[in-house]
Amino acid sequence: MRVTICTVGRLKAGPERDLIDRYRKRIQWPFEFLEVEERRKLSAAELQLRESNLLISATPAEAVRIAMDERGKTLSSESFAEKLGEWRDQGRDIAFIIGGAGGLAPENKVGADLVLSFGAATWPHMLVRVMLVEQIYRAQEILAGNPYHRA
Repeated sequence: MRVTICTVGRLKAGPERDLIDRYRKRIQWPFEFLEVEERRKLSAAELQLRESNLLISATPAEAVRIAMDERGKTLSSESFAEKLGEWRDQGRDIAFIIGGAGGLAPENKVGADLVLSFGAATWPHMLVRVMLVEQIYRAQEILAGNPYHRA
């Protein structure tokens, strides 16, 4: 199972990158970030559509597609781990899709296998990256029966 996070924007040096690197080093599954960026000045609607197209192009074709959206389904860490475990056992690759500041375009959500939320609050997309990488690591530890996760 290869895990890919397809996201809008480049993560610069700083506390978010430090936290991502901390958890990323611990993840044993093949793992990568694919960052896309639109630099042209566009209206909000045009920008969201262009970012959507870039994300769709960057997403591995056969991967399970999980769109991150505040209106998505919330899962406990255990349920999240169970889902990842099912896909891992099926030999599926997984691609998480995180939009930019304007969120994901409908095209990214409609074609997704799962629309996932970290709760009703709106999170900055850079923090969603951190939380997602931590949850992927936590899922790995839950599936391995390691003591990192404590209910």
